[in-house]
Amino acid sequence: MDDKSSKIAIIGAGVVGMTVAKILQRDLRNANISILADAFTQDTVSCVAAGIFRPGTSFRGPTKEVTKKWIDESWYFWQDIIKTSEAQNAGLMTLSSYIFSKENYHVTRNHLIEKLVPVYRPVDEDELKLCGEGWKYGSYFSTIKIGCDKYLPWVEKSFTENGGKIVRERIDNFASLRSEFDLVFNCTGMGAKALCNDYDLVPLRGQVIKVRVPSLKMAFYGDYDTYVIPGLDGVATLGGVRQYDSYNREVCKHDTAAILERCYELLPFLKKSEIVAEKVGLRPHRVPVRVEPEIIDGVKVVHCYGHGGYGVMCAPGTALDAVQMGCDMLKSNIRSKI
Repeated sequence: MDDKSSKIAIIGAGVVGMTVAKILQRDLRNANISILADAFTQDTVSCVAAGIFRPGTSFRGPTKEVTKKWIDESWYFWQDIIKTSEAQNAGLMTLSSYIFSKENYHVTRNHLIEKLVPVYRPVDEDELKLCGEGWKYGSYFSTIKIGCDKYLPWVEKSFTENGGKIVRERIDNFASLRSEFDLVFNCTGMGAKALCNDYDLVPLRGQVIKVRVPSLKMAFYGDYDTYVIPGLDGVATLGGVRQYDSYNREVCKHDTAAILERCYELLPFLKKSEIVAEKVGLRPHRVPVRVEPEIIDGVKVVHCYGHGGYGVMCAPGTALDAVQMGCDMLKSNIRSKI
């Protein structure tokens, strides 16, 4: 079996599935690749996220080494795009950020990226006063932001132009794909709970508010999951909440009030900003993130899901591992036929 005779399906069109598709087309130029999903672009959880490259220290792969590898390789993947003229079309931007705390020095540190990003340093006394009174600890770091409202269509356009197929379809079991595909990538996020009967996968409900604030050029974090993250289009994301095992997809007025109160305390000038949208997403939380091959009902499957709130930033590192696993499965098929 060569690339040309390989028929590959990717289930899921969020940032993980689309990134797997991008890497697959690069590595298997002649393969016949299809993306199967019932939600695209604005309907995906990926487009609710602010998309800043800042992993939570709880993000975890199967080992510490693999976790660090995923984060590092994701950073370099995004860097390769941001250095090109396509960066803006792909929704990528460089971003400076402050993180402050009134209570805990350790929350302002991040061992996963302190030696990876260009700058990560403690703030000075003057910087502690940038966001009003009472801040005792803080760090400044430089990073990037990935806007999936642009990244997903950008990948999809390239994917279809290079012969990839897009199919709007809900997949309820792997057996239905057995006769049509040699390899399947499972990038279904929360959908994997039912598809794989995975009880380790839990929704982590998030709610954010989008406000128009073109003057904001930096990101700011505070205590209690408080953040204000600017975007390319002059619309900032205010957050947030992390509600474990909540399936509520509706906007909660109490969460809205709490988010605004915390963000206004962090940056008082936001009170004058126009609210343009409120969004809810169920982040697929799993420890560890599942990236592994499996044969299900005779179908060669590579799972890549469970990224929690870090799917946008860590999609490339996990996708690179998943694609390598998939290529190894295809090669094993070749050997079995010799």
